[in-house]
Amino acid sequence: THPDPSLSSLFAKENLARMSEEQLNHYDRLINEPSNDWDIYYWATEAKPTPAEFDTDVMAMLREFAKNRNREQRLRQPDLEYLFEPAR
Repeated sequence: THPDPSLSSLFAKENLARMSEEQLNHYDRLINEPSNDWDIYYWATEAKPTPAEFDTDVMAMLREFAKNRNREQRLRQPDLEYLFEPAR
C-alpha cells in the first residue's frame, strides 16, 4: 500500500501541467523506479536522505509540497479528471 496516496496525487495535480519535459522525466523516474513507495514518502518528508540519483529539482519541489506551509487540508486524493485536463 502507498503510505500517503494524497501526497503524490495532490502534488501531481498542482505541478504536472507546469513542469518542463526534463522535470516530467525526473518525476516519472521518481514515481516508477524506487521499489518501495515508502521510500518516496520518507524522502519527501525528510525522514530519510534522498539518494543522489533521485535528488532532483522535482524532489525538492515534492519536499516543499510535503511541508504544506499553507496548511491545506489534504484528507483525500483528488479526482482524477486532472489527468485528462488540457495543460494550461
